[in-house]
Amino acid sequence: MSERKYFGTDGIRGRVGEGAITPDFVLKLGWAAGRVLSKQGTKNVLIGKDTRISNYMLEAALEAGLAAAGLKANLMGPMPTPAVAYLTRTFRAEAGIVLSASHNPYYDNGIKFFSAQGTKLDDDLELAIEAELNKPLTCVDNASLGKAVRIEDAAGRYIEFCKSTVPHYMNLQGMKIVVDCANGATYDIAPAVFRELGAEVVAIGVKPNGTNINDKCGATDTQLLVDTVLAEQADVGIALDGDGDRCIMVDHTGQVLDGDQLLFIIARDAMRQGRLKGGVVGTQMTNLGMELALGILGIPFARSKVGDRYVMEMLQEKGWFFGGEGSGHIICLDRTSTGDGIVAALQVLTASIHSELSLHELARGMEKFPQVLINIRFKEGSDPLSDERVQQAVADVEEKLGRTGRVLLRKSGTEPLVRVMVEGDNQELVQSSAEAIAEQVKLASE
Repeated sequence: MSERKYFGTDGIRGRVGEGAITPDFVLKLGWAAGRVLSKQGTKNVLIGKDTRISNYMLEAALEAGLAAAGLKANLMGPMPTPAVAYLTRTFRAEAGIVLSASHNPYYDNGIKFFSAQGTKLDDDLELAIEAELNKPLTCVDNASLGKAVRIEDAAGRYIEFCKSTVPHYMNLQGMKIVVDCANGATYDIAPAVFRELGAEVVAIGVKPNGTNINDKCGATDTQLLVDTVLAEQADVGIALDGDGDRCIMVDHTGQVLDGDQLLFIIARDAMRQGRLKGGVVGTQMTNLGMELALGILGIPFARSKVGDRYVMEMLQEKGWFFGGEGSGHIICLDRTSTGDGIVAALQVLTASIHSELSLHELARGMEKFPQVLINIRFKEGSDPLSDERVQQAVADVEEKLGRTGRVLLRKSGTEPLVRVMVEGDNQELVQSSAEAIAEQVKLASE
């Protein structure tokens, strides 16, 4: 990724009005992307967005840039990121573009591209777009300018797709589900999916106003969901994030199940149903408890670098179907081409129906190890990870933890932070060990 100036591991992202997230840059980006994509055929691009107020501005700029390059923009309005990936395939479009900063606050935004196959754009295409950004913006001749149309039935198409990812005989009748849509892109779609499958749905986080996306709700803040599940005496709670590619769930007792636990439930059910191909991909941050639980079942496990992009790359490399992160990014390649919060939740509910067990009972198959994560900000130009004091602190902790624990230090890919993660079977030892390493990182950062 070092060759790129603008594209990161998850598209282009930043604070609105700064850097690349400005109308003039997005106009130029649309033009540059159009120049690259127009060489491939249909000259049709799909555009979806989440519910951030800045998307009115950025969508118009993106549309204008694409038109200047001669591409047709198919506008879908608020639409989950995985829906854009799916519909890009079904419409045989050149690409899909999503305006979203996923789980971030409303004042951030981003642009993510999907290929014609509904997967993240190839590295060579991202590099080609960046190369075009260095050229002066021009327009195709007037007769060749792109147009914009609105796809009126996009939501209905995606709802039907989500329902198609579970067995035709499955229904959710008799089940009460709380769905938290984070005031984001799934606000209208997710409740409809679960209702049409027969569930009684209590929908929260479904009143977006442009600035309340991910605000004390959704997959990044589950307290509202826990409280609502308990108050409603619901069977299950489902929390999605602002763009619908993450899923966290809550059982009827209010216990929160993260992405690692949900991925384990999905993989175990896939094995029992005879549709598990190979093993499961997690990341360096995946809880050790999942690795051990999968090992007991004889399911292979591999760790990628942190980020759903890297999970996807390893799944494709190995030819496996299932992977994900504790944050709730769960990929089921036998069902869809990218991480999808609604689809992941449906697979968990399918496992519950297959096993005739509640979500609370399903979760007992995996015991999470205590894990502590501390973020330390460091000065630009410093490299705390190479400091001898930090390395010695890590070695000391690893000796104390033995085979029942792990230490991971890594730099954030988006801000000047060192993430200190310690995991083991003793909560007090894990906490004190993480704090000891973090203290040395702080000293090395001064």
